[in-house]
Formats: sequence, C-alpha cells, structure tokens
Amino acid sequence: MHAHFEQHVYHRHSHETYSFGVTETGAQSFTCRGAAHTSSAGMVMAFNPDEPHDGHAADALGFTYRMVHIGPALVRGVLADRAEREVGLPLFAEPVVADATLAGAVAGLHAALVGPATALARDERLATAVAAITRHARTAPAPRLTGAAGIARRVRDRLDEGYTEDLTAADLASAAGASRFAVYRAFREVYGLSPSDYQRQARLRQARRLIRAGWGIAEAAAAAGFADQSHLHRWFTRCYGVTPGAYRHAVRPELTDQQTRTK
Repeated sequence: MHAHFEQHVYHRHSHETYSFGVTETGAQSFTCRGAAHTSSAGMVMAFNPDEPHDGHAADALGFTYRMVHIGPALVRGVLADRAEREVGLPLFAEPVVADATLAGAVAGLHAALVGPATALARDERLATAVAAITRHARTAPAPRLTGAAGIARRVRDRLDEGYTEDLTAADLASAAGASRFAVYRAFREVYGLSPSDYQRQARLRQARRLIRAGWGIAEAAAAAGFADQSHLHRWFTRCYGVTPGAYRHAVRPELTDQQTRTK
C-alpha cells in the first residue's frame, strides 16, 4: 500500500502478517501496546503478527507512507534459507524503529512488489528486508497457555471456529469454562482486542480472502457474516484504509462485475 491520509482514522485492528510502514512525509500517530507512538518521516512502523493498533495523521497536513505485509511463513522460510534461525519467529520490542537501513530495505521491497521487477529481484529484496528486520527483533518465546492466556486461547479458538455465528457472551464463557467477566478481561489482556472486535476482524479477513479469490463483494460480505455489503464496506475501509471495491480492483484487475465468482 502507498497512500496519503489527512482525515482517515484507522479503527483498532491487527493483521495476521508482519506489517512494516515507512513514513515518507508528515507523521502518523497511533496507539499500540498500551502506549501512544508517532512515526515521522524516515521512521518505520513495525507491527508483529496479530498486534492491535490504530492510526491517524498527527496534524492537518497528513502523512504519506508505504506499507508492506509479510506473512510469518514467508519470514520463517527466508530465515531457514539464511540458516539464521532454526526455531521461533522474530518479534519487535518497539513498534517504531528509527533506522535508515531498515527504512530503505522496506521501501526497496515495496518498490519491487508494485513496480517492474523480476522474480529474482523481488526475492533478493525480500531477503534484504528480512535481514534488516531481524537485526531489530528478538526470537518469539513459546506460548504459555495458563491462567488468562489459557482462557483467551479457548475463546479465540471458539471465535475462529464460528466467526460467522451470532455468538453471545454466554457462548464464549461456556467454551472457556470461565465467567463472562473473566473471558472479557483475559481476552483483552492477551490479544488487545475485545472478543467482538476480534470476531469482526476474522470476518474482514475472510471477506478479503474471498474478494481476492474472485467473489463478488456482496456475496463475500454475506459469506463472511456481515449484515450486508454496506456493513462490509464501512468496516473494510475503517480497518484497511481502502474500500472493498478498490481492493478488488487492485488484486483482480482483470475481472469485471460480470466475471466475479459467486458461491
């Protein structure tokens, strides 16, 4: 993604990928890990997979940035090829990094992905970016599923299994074997989102996958659990910064409205 925003406000959300944003002009303010941060020109926003954050322009002039999302499996594969890590994935200790080398590597990868470049050049840019990334990260520890973490994981499993269902707080409490209050508190503590926000995010991710696969937007909205197309449009824009139609045009430009695949 390469965009300039002045008034758009990102709703709190996360991505299943690593997300790296290079701020080119202006400054973006956001909250992450319970604190406020600002990324100004030349800085890199570095979000770990499933790390909740929001975002908005720091002033009326807005900000311009390039964002690249890299799947954990892809990062693991690059690290295995480089024989740098055998287990675990890198995690960033801070969501804003001031490093010109990292900024250049991420910007270079973005340019290779959206502009004319050979497959070999893209692979090389990816390896360069991952190498720069790992210099600022630590290895992820093994998860511990005790106490609040255990409750939150059971709730997440239930939400992942039935994200299109009209689940209630009682349903989640039953799945977790805990009270409604304990469920809400544990989930917020571990994942940084309320269960309802996580459920909506799971629906957004499914709708995005279906649109990328060629489904019509209305059909994708219904299949992912949204009330209607306008409901998907509103939340897709708030969390991803683009409309479902703009996203569809970007990932499937060869399709016309008549060529979309339905269920």
